[in-house]
Amino acid sequence: MVKFSKELEAQLIPEWKDAFVNYWHLKKLVKRVKLSRTPIPPPPSSAASFFSSLAAHFPLRLLRRRRPLDADHLSQVKKNEDGNDGIEDRETELSQFFSEEDEVKMFFETLDEELDKVNEFYGSRESEFVERGDSLREQLGILLEFKRILEHRRRKTSPAGGFSRSSSFSPRHSNFSENSESNEASAEVSETDEAIAALERHGVTFINAAVRGKTKKGNKPKMALRVDIPATTPSRTISAVMGMLWEDLINNPNKDASGDSISRKKIQWSEKMLRGAFVELYKGLGLLKTFSSLNMKAFVKILKKFDKVANQKASTTYLQQVKRSPFISSDKVVRLMDEVESIFTKHFANNDRKKAMKYLRPQQPKDSHMTTFFVGLFTGCFVSLFIVYAILAHLSGVFSRTNEVSYMDAVYPVFSMFALLSLHMFVYGCNLFTWKHARINYNFIFEFQSSTALKYRDAFLICTTTMTAVVGALVIHLILGLTRFSSVQVDSIPGLLLLIFLILLVCPLDIFYRPTRYYFLRVFRNIIFSPFYKVLFVDSFLADQLTSQITLLRLMESATCYFFVGSFGMRRGDVCKSGTLYWELAYLISFLPYYWRAMQCARRWFDDNDLDHLANMGKYVSAMVAAGARLTYSRQDTRLWFVIVLVTSFVATIYQLYWDFAKDWGILNPKSRNPWLRDELILKNKSVYYLSIVLNVILRVAWVETVLRLHKLHIRNVESKMLDFLLASLEVIRRGHWNFYRLENEQLSNIGKYRAVKTVPLPFREADSDG
Repeated sequence: MVKFSKELEAQLIPEWKDAFVNYWHLKKLVKRVKLSRTPIPPPPSSAASFFSSLAAHFPLRLLRRRRPLDADHLSQVKKNEDGNDGIEDRETELSQFFSEEDEVKMFFETLDEELDKVNEFYGSRESEFVERGDSLREQLGILLEFKRILEHRRRKTSPAGGFSRSSSFSPRHSNFSENSESNEASAEVSETDEAIAALERHGVTFINAAVRGKTKKGNKPKMALRVDIPATTPSRTISAVMGMLWEDLINNPNKDASGDSISRKKIQWSEKMLRGAFVELYKGLGLLKTFSSLNMKAFVKILKKFDKVANQKASTTYLQQVKRSPFISSDKVVRLMDEVESIFTKHFANNDRKKAMKYLRPQQPKDSHMTTFFVGLFTGCFVSLFIVYAILAHLSGVFSRTNEVSYMDAVYPVFSMFALLSLHMFVYGCNLFTWKHARINYNFIFEFQSSTALKYRDAFLICTTTMTAVVGALVIHLILGLTRFSSVQVDSIPGLLLLIFLILLVCPLDIFYRPTRYYFLRVFRNIIFSPFYKVLFVDSFLADQLTSQITLLRLMESATCYFFVGSFGMRRGDVCKSGTLYWELAYLISFLPYYWRAMQCARRWFDDNDLDHLANMGKYVSAMVAAGARLTYSRQDTRLWFVIVLVTSFVATIYQLYWDFAKDWGILNPKSRNPWLRDELILKNKSVYYLSIVLNVILRVAWVETVLRLHKLHIRNVESKMLDFLLASLEVIRRGHWNFYRLENEQLSNIGKYRAVKTVPLPFREADSDG
């Protein structure tokens, strides 16, 4: 049977951990009570009856409160004094029951503090969710009214009519020409009044409605209501920037023929935003309900332990008080959950409850033993095939001086690219495994759908499957190369493998983790078009991964050149190793990941107005300068460029190390209670953090080897490429090592802010100006 402490640790909400009952501390206090008590004979019947009478007439709360309660809490705990259950909440010393034992007194004082803490947190979150529910109801009412008005206008007016192109909606605002018939104008005015009255019922306000009842060209008031659509895509980003620069022009109430289409799009986006807001509200309510039930169970368990140790019956009376506490007695959460289910089913699921529950309560996929089986199977296949390949490569002499150049040009780029990709996937699987066991809520941080997110077994399966296919292709390539097949046919195997991979990546069929593949493509699109897309955490995280895979991108360049530019089948590797175009592409590929990440920092500064993002942008600019200097030094081996490379690389490395430790990991705090770390640590062994600091420094300065070009002095082409591959692999490992502490810091940030659900912006708000 699983101990409750283990069950509580596994089920509690990580971001709300500090608000839960500190069950482990209370267990320690119970042990202290046990150690302090000496065996005494059972009390006589008269003493027992005396204790029972005291328990019936004295308060159920057995401690002195440390903080004031709000009015709602007081209304829950105070009862009428006349009834049998009307027990007043007085302060009573535990020494009346437990013979002046300090340990018992401390236990109940701590227990009462924990109860107050739970009630206070529950009350604040309950009020927050109730207020959010009220706002969503108002927003939904406005949305439904806008949809009704839009549909009515679409039926009754010409295509030239419709909403204003302004970002401020003006329902029923007349867009007819000044030469319209008087009866049409009267109908429009009546229609406007009807719409205004309907929208006012939902809290929509007007600009100076009491003072200015007319606009310059008419007698219809303009509503101070804006539709806020987040600038998450390039088109909306450009629109937001244009709106800032030419607000008067954009807010011109004159309307063209395309305005109705624009308004429909805004309504559609508003509906999508409200749907997401209702889903997050329901998720938050479910978490609060879990919070309530787990804390109640914790109180029951710890009081039973105390009764067993102290040989008393205090749990019954105390639990009666706990059950009357707001976090148990309040039914607002349950009623609001039922209301959200009803609203969502009616307005967002076409009265299909089963469809609504797929959004509100997505099913968690069960772990399949077949995944584990195939991971083991493909791991064994990979090891066996690699041994076969090593033997065949040695016997065929493909790495001899006469064959190494042609073989490495044809095989090395493609297979090294897949090897680095598989290694990164393996490291990511290790990250998923450690995040899960460290209780880091990576699905929430990355905003993954829990029903489709990869698990660590899935990542390992992708890794082992890819490497098995790659090494199998290597073996086939060697075998066919020893037969009578032409070099063109044999060298097509790496290209065929690359083509199959690209087809699987964009395959529209629901196979091979399609949701994950398409999500990756969307995030990659957001990175490429930075800064026009709004930057989420997952966007910046994947862009950081790309900065560690510049070698992979260079290998993709070489493979593309070999198979599609003209050297294919000719064994002319020099075509893809020299020339102006080659070096231009080399500079471009070396700069792109850092450029994308710098543009993301610029976008975040634009959105958040936080100067830290500009400082972070400087880090990637310094990395671009260092990368460009190293490339130039590889072409011009002069003392001047050697000094430039040393200076730029040293500055970039110091910049990166500082940002890794102080910002990304949140450590290097000299005033922390954990010297030079941070106050809160997820891992219990502090030495792991110090070792990680040293390891990150060592792996960060691996560029010294490439600058000094030590591996190119007295070794062959094969060894040189293998050493380049080793350095690239070490950078991938460093990135995986960095990933864990980056998400740990993000998790602790969420815990500090009790942030367990996503805050979805609402579409409708009151305008700040009259437009």
